[in-house]
This record gives sequence, structure tokens and C-alpha cells, in this order.
Amino acid sequence: MARDIEKALGKFIRDPVVTVVVTNFVGPYSEQIRVIGEAARPQTLPYRQKMTLLDVMIAVNGITDFADGNGTTLLRTSEGAKQYSVRIKDLIKRGDVSANVEMKPGDVLIIPRSWF
Repeated sequence: MARDIEKALGKFIRDPVVTVVVTNFVGPYSEQIRVIGEAARPQTLPYRQKMTLLDVMIAVNGITDFADGNGTTLLRTSEGAKQYSVRIKDLIKRGDVSANVEMKPGDVLIIPRSWF
């Protein structure tokens, strides 16, 4: 890629030197954590070893004011799409570390909107 960019820049700059550094890699779906719904920044995250629910919440900047944090569902695709209830509100608002669960590659976190 760097050589291609150098070649293109060579039309405008004499002897350009280009270095390409990969700063982020999400990877295949089977190695991602997806966060949807009422996260402050819903997104796809690359899975890292020993990643926990708290790590994910920090990466997505927590939940919105309208989120039903304790009504969140963890969809674990590695276990045939088995669903678990997780208590995000207890974890990030009350500091209840018993609500912190380990994430696995392919997990999908679904944060619903609260009705009131």
C-alpha cells in the first residue's frame, strides 16, 4: 500500500517516502463484540482476551439516559445464540462488580430503551 501511495505522490513530490501504520483492526465477525441499542456510541469492537462487560461499556462511553441497562441481553453466538440477562446499570451506576461478566468473541450486547 505504501508503495502505491508513493507512486501516486511521485507525480507531485520528488522521491516521496510513505509509511503505513495499521492503528485499528476489527477482524472477522466471529472475533468481534457488537454493541447495539442504547449505548452512548453503539459500535463493533475487536475482541481482546479477558475482555469484560465493563471494558465494553468504557469503549462505548456507557449507556444513554434512556437505556434500560438492567434489561440488557447478551447474545452469545459461540453457544448457539444463547441469551443471557446482564445488569449494565448495576455495574456502571452502582459499582456492582458481580454484574461484570467476561465477554467472548462473537458476543452481541443488546441494550433496550426504557419505557419510563
